Amino acid sequence: LPAVVLLKDTKLMDVKLGQLGSWLAMRDFTPGGILGAVRRGYDRYYNKYINVRKGGLGGISMVLAGYIVLSYMWSYSHI
Repeated sequence: LPAVVLLKDTKLMDVKLGQLGSWLAMRDFTPGGILGAVRRGYDRYYNKYINVRKGGLGGISMVLAGYIVLSYMWSYSHI
């Protein structure tokens, strides 16, 4: 028997298109909820790319690429 997962606990990638509206309605859009989501995202990024046993350039190069894109957007705001 497959385990029953509540829609509230379903990840975004597992939500069907017809369920998207009700899934979004169950999200916490308070400042604390948004801050918690940002913190969880940062923790996932940090543990996946920075805090690893065999370190690579993946995480640092992603941060550098993000900085370059942001810097380009600030410098050429007329585009």
